[in-house]
Amino acid sequence: MTATDFLTGTVKGPGEMPHEYLFITKDNEKTRIGEFVYYTAQVGGSSQQIIGTIKSRKLVRNLPDVFLSDPNTPPALVSSLIGLDGDGCEIYEITVETIGFFDRTVKDFNNPRIPPNPGQPIYLASSETLAEMLSPRKSAELGSAHIGSLLTREKGEVPVVLSVKDVVSTHLAILASTGSGKSYTAGVFIEELMRPFNGAAVLIVDPHGEYHTMQSIQGDSQFFGETGYKPEVKIFTPDKIKVRFSTLTEADVKYLLPEGTSDKMLHFLAQAFRSLQERLRFEKRQDYAYAYHDLRDEVTKQKYGDEKKGDGGNASSIDGLLWRLDSRFDKPDSLFSAQDHIPLKDLFAPGRCTILQLSDIEQHEQQVIVGTLLRRVNKARMLSVREEAQPNTENYLPYPVFTLLEEAHRFAPAGANVVSTNILKQILAEGRKFGVGIGLITQRPGKLDQDVLSQCMTQIIMRIVNPIDQQTVAQSVEGAGRAMLAELPALTKGQAIISGVGINTPVMCRIRARLTQHGGETFDAPDEWLKWHSSGAQEKREMQDAPYLKQDTGKKPEKIGNIRI
Repeated sequence: MTATDFLTGTVKGPGEMPHEYLFITKDNEKTRIGEFVYYTAQVGGSSQQIIGTIKSRKLVRNLPDVFLSDPNTPPALVSSLIGLDGDGCEIYEITVETIGFFDRTVKDFNNPRIPPNPGQPIYLASSETLAEMLSPRKSAELGSAHIGSLLTREKGEVPVVLSVKDVVSTHLAILASTGSGKSYTAGVFIEELMRPFNGAAVLIVDPHGEYHTMQSIQGDSQFFGETGYKPEVKIFTPDKIKVRFSTLTEADVKYLLPEGTSDKMLHFLAQAFRSLQERLRFEKRQDYAYAYHDLRDEVTKQKYGDEKKGDGGNASSIDGLLWRLDSRFDKPDSLFSAQDHIPLKDLFAPGRCTILQLSDIEQHEQQVIVGTLLRRVNKARMLSVREEAQPNTENYLPYPVFTLLEEAHRFAPAGANVVSTNILKQILAEGRKFGVGIGLITQRPGKLDQDVLSQCMTQIIMRIVNPIDQQTVAQSVEGAGRAMLAELPALTKGQAIISGVGINTPVMCRIRARLTQHGGETFDAPDEWLKWHSSGAQEKREMQDAPYLKQDTGKKPEKIGNIRI
């Protein structure tokens, strides 16, 4: 016990579950759900503080209802009249879930399975004690990410600091309803990754264009290092995004074809893919970056195939397939290029945050972009780790990377066959071995593939109201207890439950303030409308419209009834 630890209650006995116990207290202010208390026990010949978190609480004694029915009579006055102390006669029974004692050698909790004895004192853990125990890292040290502070204490009193190594290697999920602050929280985490004690290689897939404000990291001295480190931010707008056609799989091309493409057309497409790959292998050009028209030629050949095979009678199907292929891939402004795509070394570099803006790109194409990109990254990291990729080649990526997917349910939707889902599952299952980290952000956990969600071993869960989403989180998130997850609807903006391998034990956290401007703010519609009607805005519009009003079309105005137009 330290001088600042607070004696709060007395053990009553065991709880319903083996790892729970009950204690009795009159303290209604400090014994809140999610708070940390402890009792002492002898472990290996030394006294240890056995930490636990408050799971539930109930009132076991109170003034009779008739005494509480008159709001003009203070309960304290009633209790003093019947011989009780002035603080009232309320007594609470608190259920505590045991975590264990903090083993300073391994910097993690160890549960000795020693229950407290009835009558044993229970202490509220001090902020100094919790600051040492809850977070695996200290703020601003190597591999740390200062996310916020413990919600049950004063702001900033107990920092919540994640282990970046564990978060990135075992993947992250940020789950929250709209307006709860999920993108804001993601921005806080990215800021920490770009600090000089991390210098991470980060890619943000941004379907809504919300993360452009991260560019202010460049030139901000808060992110500079003593050795000259200065982070870089690159933004690729939709017009700069290209996908090399040869990186598309047969499944990608099929997925991009419009609805109504017949099975016979898909058969001819598969035949063309097989024929093209066999020809390239025969010519020993497996790495050749073939273009769309190379595949188109293979499709067209089947139109004039051997009549004995019956291929010549399928001209209409092949014509229909060619029309569908041309409408998607044979366009001047197509994002599918013969040679061009963004090199991995332009997307990823230590100390660089790259933002891929997909806001003006159709959703099917977004999914294909993410699928092909993740395949390229995974392949490059596998070859680089195995030392099979030569320096200065396309597949040489000699450092771990982290990719953050906003609106993750677009790229791995539940119950839907999407081309980006399988590669996501593969990376989430195997990426730890090759240094490919994934972060998923979604406002609808119920719409996200559950195999994908369950592979994210660190979770930041914010306010969730939808019952289906709550149930999904409860089934997929193993670290946070049911009682803590029951608090989800009561969380307010900027509050979160953090659990998993990135933190020593689940905590309720108050997210810290951003160092950069947040780009996902909701429009204030009434304010925008009033601005439109302001005199300054009206004058500006009149000046802009003046050149058009002065133009003389040479036409006489037409008259309809008494109205001239």
